[in-house]
Amino acid sequence: MFKRIMLFVVTNLAIMLVLGIVLNLLGVGRILDAQGVGLDMYNLVVFAAVLGFGGSLISLAISKWTAKRMTGAVVITSPRNETEAWLVNTVARQAQSAGIGMPEVAIYDSPDMNAFATGMRRNSALVAVSTGLLRSMDRDEAEAVLAHEVSHVANGDMITLTLIQGVVNTFVIVLSRVAGHLIDRVVFKTERGHGPAFFITSIIAQVVFGILASSIVFWFSRKREFRADAGGASLAGREKMIAALERLKRSVQQPHLPEQMAAFGISGGTKSGLARLFMTHPPLEERIEALRRGL
Repeated sequence: MFKRIMLFVVTNLAIMLVLGIVLNLLGVGRILDAQGVGLDMYNLVVFAAVLGFGGSLISLAISKWTAKRMTGAVVITSPRNETEAWLVNTVARQAQSAGIGMPEVAIYDSPDMNAFATGMRRNSALVAVSTGLLRSMDRDEAEAVLAHEVSHVANGDMITLTLIQGVVNTFVIVLSRVAGHLIDRVVFKTERGHGPAFFITSIIAQVVFGILASSIVFWFSRKREFRADAGGASLAGREKMIAALERLKRSVQQPHLPEQMAAFGISGGTKSGLARLFMTHPPLEERIEALRRGL
């Protein structure tokens, strides 16, 4: 945990430093000063970093609580039947093999075959499966799905995704404010304070930059699925992992996880064209092929 905290601190400081240097090298500060804006770029970067990383960290800190409330997941504290006992024992065995603490194991009511893992720490995570998955998959396939989710936890995907989101947030906040200042001073010739153009432009720019920057987050999300598939194959067996993905591919049910939880599920649906840039998961065909090639 110490290494991960240090990684966060170092990454945060490095991003603030690099962003400040890059903006100065590009002459953004001088351009704004020449227009009489006097924008303090360093304070802006610090503000953006605190806001950007703060929002991401708070989301991560409450991720288990949020996931339980949004999906209605019920944690298995004492197995009431053989299926629940199998789930807890399987996750316990996989967590031990992966070198992480025992996650909370939960079931949520949904007709689709899905599962997710979340949590702020590798040793205190949550792994949840849908009732639809338990009804539709055999034990070998379900074991592979659980292994996939345990691999997400072992890989530290939640904290890494949070760091990337924090970096993206920082850039978006800074660039949107810079765009607002430029339009306000250069186009509308506001000399003192902030005119309406600053606030309107900043909001629009933040939305536009946020959409564009989110493609980076989605790119990482897709990459981590391949790693989790490989980890699932290592824990449960490659053929079991392939069989589970094949079963998901044949399913006629679309994922029903809430939009905020979509990136954490085992399956994320399909899109085409430019929309593929905003997919949280790679197509199942590509994931199956990667496992078959041993990637």
